[in-house]
This record gives sequence, structure tokens and C-alpha cells, in this order.
Amino acid sequence: MRISIQTLGTRGDVQPYIALALGLIGRGHEVQIAAPVQFEAMVRRHRLPFAPLPGAFLALLETPEGKAAIAGGRGFGAGFRLLGQVRPLIRQLFDAEWNAVRGFAPDLILHHPKSIAAPHMAEALACPSILASPLPGFSPTSAFPSPLFPVASLGPLNRVSHSLSMRAADWLFGRQIGNWRRDVLGLAGPRQNKAAGVVYGYSRHVVPVPPDWDHDIMVSGYWFLDTPGWQPDDALAAFLDAGEPPIYVGFGSMPDLDPHRMAAVVVEALAKAGKRGLFATGGGALAGHGLPGTIHAIDAAPHDQLLPRVAATLHHGGAGTTGASLRAGKPTVICPFFGDQPFWGRRVAALGAGPPPLDRRRLTADGLAAAIMATDSAEMRRRAAAIGAAIQAEDGVAAAVRFVEDQVSALGGRTA
Repeated sequence: MRISIQTLGTRGDVQPYIALALGLIGRGHEVQIAAPVQFEAMVRRHRLPFAPLPGAFLALLETPEGKAAIAGGRGFGAGFRLLGQVRPLIRQLFDAEWNAVRGFAPDLILHHPKSIAAPHMAEALACPSILASPLPGFSPTSAFPSPLFPVASLGPLNRVSHSLSMRAADWLFGRQIGNWRRDVLGLAGPRQNKAAGVVYGYSRHVVPVPPDWDHDIMVSGYWFLDTPGWQPDDALAAFLDAGEPPIYVGFGSMPDLDPHRMAAVVVEALAKAGKRGLFATGGGALAGHGLPGTIHAIDAAPHDQLLPRVAATLHHGGAGTTGASLRAGKPTVICPFFGDQPFWGRRVAALGAGPPPLDRRRLTADGLAAAIMATDSAEMRRRAAAIGAAIQAEDGVAAAVRFVEDQVSALGGRTA
């Protein structure tokens, strides 16, 4: 098959799809990835065909407006605060995605939930589409609410919350989508096609599979992109070998209005807890200068190689970082910024693999120190290790690839 993968967002929204693409290529399929232009080097490093999409959405996170929205956001509130900047960019994005897909002429479109144009493009090309998502929330269930909602349960309204969330794109961008369908795709009226399936790239040991999901929905396990050849540089290796395993601290691609304050709070908390720290400062939420000798700063490092060497992790709760931390069998402290991150914080706490998620806007050194010291609990460490072993036994990429092939084959499509 010729498979077009459409994804949008930060690094955590791109890296798993590279792993998925490599798995599909290993089965003999031809794959093209369309993603923000900022990730071209990362995709091409794996010798994958790449179609660049506008980088303006990602760049928006680094503007004063973007940082302010995230700093004041909870759940998906940050996204809503940026709608005024996002709406003018939508048509350019749709056109770029359409040009990439049409030029590739796929037999199947595999897409991230943020690629809201993908199902419409599949309809125009008369080819199937499959939603491939790193988080739940796009298949109604009574088991838990949509991650769009910042609560652990809505009781009898859980299922309704998913239905509402799935319609959010139509409510926010319905007029633009309709005009684009008519003017560019030549399609009249509402969308007629239905997805050929949904595959979720997280572990059933982290979020159990709801009993009310149909056979065309799969939880495959995480799509990890590993780097077995990586070695730490001399400075990092020396730090790791110089004492007790440190606490890993990293907030991924998240920006912050005051990274020096965040760093100061974490430094003080680590001192109160009597722990060494390893700061990953790449996203900008955490300053890496003027640190004491008990803390070492790096830009970034592959989680599959680094996290097994730390004592516990403190991070933002991105789906991929949460999965990597749990796979390493490490107790996990989550300090969410926005989006689905509070959801993963609640899941980690419910599993007993970490303390309750922290409120970043009210974060104090004393509160953070208490959360870090909680990771010394023998029971928490036992639970984290057990979850890690279960995740390590999965092959999420292989399972997802089999599901994709089976769904297309069931439709009578070409899978070779």
C-alpha cells in the first residue's frame, strides 16, 4: 500500500509516527509523512519521504501570546485562547496537506486527530482513512470521560463527553472546512465517508480497553522510536556515575513565561528532598544556567536510553514522555501544562506509579519536594516496575501495523 501519514503538533505528535512509518515500511508499504516543517531533519534522518507543512502553528507556541495562553491554561483552555491566531492559518494548512496527499496518491490516509482535513481528503480521493492517535478521546465510551474534560469521571455523562469532543473541530472550524470542501475538494454537503478504524498508540496497561468499544478500535501499545546506538557525552556520563541516580526533570516542548522561576522552584525542591537532578531544558520551560553541582543540564537525550538510569521522573505529562517513563519502570511525577497532560497525570496516580498531578500555577518547593520524596515509596516503585515490565512486553508498532492491514483488507483494499 501507499500510505500517507498526516500529523501536526509538537515533537511528541511526530516522533511516534516516524516509528509507525518505519514499521509499515518494514512490511513492504510505501509511506510519506506530512508534518510541520520544523521536523524535516528528524524525519529525513530516518530516510523517510517527507512533505513539509506550515510551521506557523508550532511557532505560535513561542510567541508571547502563545506562552501566555499556555501559562494560564488548564486542560484545553490554552488552545481556545489562541483561536484568534489559529483561524487565519487554517486555509493555508488545509491547502498544504491537500497538495502533499494528492501528490503522493495514497491507498490509505493514516492521520493524527489534529489533521482535521484528513478525512475530507480521503473522501475526495475515494480512499480509506484510519485515525491513529497517541491518546484516547475519539471513540465514545462510558468507562472514562474525554481527556478534553479536566475531571476523572463524569459518571453517566462520560460517553456524551467523547461525542462532544469529537465534534469540537466542526464547531470551531466548520465554516472554513465547509468552504474548503466545496472550493478545493469539490465536495458538497457534510462528510459522507466513515473512518476504516481507530488505532490508539498507548498501552492497555496504562488505560484499560473499554468493554463498550467495537472491533474496529484498537489499543496497540506505544509507538516507541528507540535509539540503541546512543551514548551519553563525557560530562553526562560522569554526572550519572558520580552519585545516586538523579531525578529526571524535563517539560518536553512546553514553553514558559518564566523558566528561571520554574528552575528555581525545582532546584529548591530537589535540595529539600536530598536528591540530585538531571534537567532536560530543550523546550524552554526550564532554565539550565547557574545550577548547583548536584544538578546537571542537557538539551535533550533519548528517553529509551536515559530514563533507565534515573531514579524517578518529573515532567509535563505528554503522552509519549509518560509512556517512556512508565516503560523504564520509574515512579513519575507529572506537572501538567495543558491539553491531555492532566489526563495522564491522573492515570499515573490511579495506577499507583506516581503521586497526584501537581498544579503548575501553584507550584511550591515544599509541595514539589513532597511529591519527589513520595517516589521513594517501596510500593510505588514496585507498581512502576510492574507496569514497566508489562509495557516492555508489548510491540505497539507491530500490533498497529497488523491492525491497519487487517482493516484495509476487510474493506477489500490492496494491502501489499
